Amino acid sequence: MRRFVGVDRPMAGVMFGSTLHRTPARVRAGDYQRLIVEFEVAVQIAEDLPAADKPFFRDRVGKAVGAVMPAMELADDRNADYGQLAQHPLELIADNCWNEGAVLGAPVKDWQAVDLAAARGVAFINGTKVGEGRGADAMGHPFDAVAWLADHLASIGRGLLRGDVVITGSVVTSKYPQPGDVVKFALEGLGEAELRVE
Repeated sequence: MRRFVGVDRPMAGVMFGSTLHRTPARVRAGDYQRLIVEFEVAVQIAEDLPAADKPFFRDRVGKAVGAVMPAMELADDRNADYGQLAQHPLELIADNCWNEGAVLGAPVKDWQAVDLAAARGVAFINGTKVGEGRGADAMGHPFDAVAWLADHLASIGRGLLRGDVVITGSVVTSKYPQPGDVVKFALEGLGEAELRVE
């Protein structure tokens, strides 16, 4: 994804509670200029990761994770010119990384038995497989992405807090669903998330 948008480091945006949906979810295509769906591993924080505890690593993050679930990020690229993104990375950041929320699967609290790096995620549109990936495809391990985010927040004096939800990066290439489409993301050992586009 970094190569795709022309940046050389991770980026973070904010997800507002009002834009988070639980599966099964519905959205209207007409509410977006161009709806994008990305397929990710999401984690819910059960124990604060305060700025004072930095730097963070995978093991420390794992102790703070209360649940893991499949997620589909909802984004709107507003008909961006992808050929020009590399020249304007700050515009992408200023636009909250195009985030418009997420569809979250059911939280799995006994995730410890799942190898999150190896977990296979498969995306479907209208029952047809449109891509697959592994948890490791986003920064090597989903918890490495959370650690990066916790360090990033710590650098500005903030922490990840109990109850926060983090989506950890795309494991399948972005898709552009159309009205009438049913989009699903199945994550090995962790269930699935579903989105209907009206």
